[in-house]
Amino acid sequence: MHRILLKNRNFAPEFKFIAMEFTGKIIAILSPRGGVSKTSGNEWKSQEYVIENHDQYPRKMCFDVFGADKIEQFNIQMGEELTVSFDIDARQWQDRWFNSIRAWKVERVSAGTAMEPGVPVPPPAPSATPDFTTGDAKDDLPF
Repeated sequence: MHRILLKNRNFAPEFKFIAMEFTGKIIAILSPRGGVSKTSGNEWKSQEYVIENHDQYPRKMCFDVFGADKIEQFNIQMGEELTVSFDIDARQWQDRWFNSIRAWKVERVSAGTAMEPGVPVPPPAPSATPDFTTGDAKDDLPF
């Protein structure tokens, strides 16, 4: 019988929760959609919104809020600054796959709110342009 010593090993599966959030300004509110479920016969309602962040190269994300109660609860308005927590899922239809980004929490961002820890703060913009002289005697650029 062979004995194998497994020291300092953790074989438990790792569970990681990654909060998916997007902070930005609402730039579009799309037309609401609704219908009746084929399986339950209940009515449903969905509303899509487009949000844009404030990075150097702004990104946009289209997300939806499902359910009349959630749409009313979130009460998202054009131009609002929000942090949207969302889940991503995919579904297949006629041999094609489609992603859906569904919001489950929406928080208003106030102007006085501090940024989350770990988020890099951009440096302040220079207040005055630096003085450059033409024909500088010391040119140490390698090109």
